[in-house]
Amino acid sequence: MEPAIAFRVREHERPALEVRVNFGVLTGRHVTPPEIDDLARQLREIVPSFEIVSEERHEFGNGIEASVHQVVIESAGGGEDAAMRIVDTAERWARSCFEARHSELTEI
Repeated sequence: MEPAIAFRVREHERPALEVRVNFGVLTGRHVTPPEIDDLARQLREIVPSFEIVSEERHEFGNGIEASVHQVVIESAGGGEDAAMRIVDTAERWARSCFEARHSELTEI
């Protein structure tokens, strides 16, 4: 039996905590695997388990089309304090990714 390529998900368990980073809006590019690893190292100090998803979102409707690259952090728990720390960490991380890439381009 071949695995399904496309399939409907009837039930979706929502994570207790979800943080979205508009990475492409800030940096104008996709995130790299080493940058995701760096974010993961920082998040390990805040929550014991989490997922990081790098995604290209395309939204259509009412005469509007939009495409944006986002990084999504999902965790099963952590509470309000952890959520605030994750948002702060993710924002600092995204800005440092921009600065690192920006510096390389200006030195050429």
